[in-house]
Amino acid sequence: MSLLTQSCRADAAALAPDAIAALPQVPGWSIADGKLLRSFTFKNYYDTMAFVNALAWISHHQDHHPELTVTYKECAVRYNTHSAGGALSDNDFICAAKANALFDQRSGA
Repeated sequence: MSLLTQSCRADAAALAPDAIAALPQVPGWSIADGKLLRSFTFKNYYDTMAFVNALAWISHHQDHHPELTVTYKECAVRYNTHSAGGALSDNDFICAAKANALFDQRSGA
């Protein structure tokens, strides 16, 4: 099942390292300091903020909220699952896929 068609679960468990390696990878994302992360680059502040607001809407509906660092032309997104002790869960990969789809839609890719 595609990550895009899945929804986050409140009871998502921490993934073991071998399970993380077996998950479908989300293009552009990496794992650092136990978090799934990617930076998205935009042409101006308005486009950056439009992405941030749309991602906030997705995050609210998935009940899975990333750590965001927003600058004029960039938004860094970091996911981990607090309810799983700060580890990575399926929820992180589901939301990363949804963030990629949002970015692709907004950038016309």
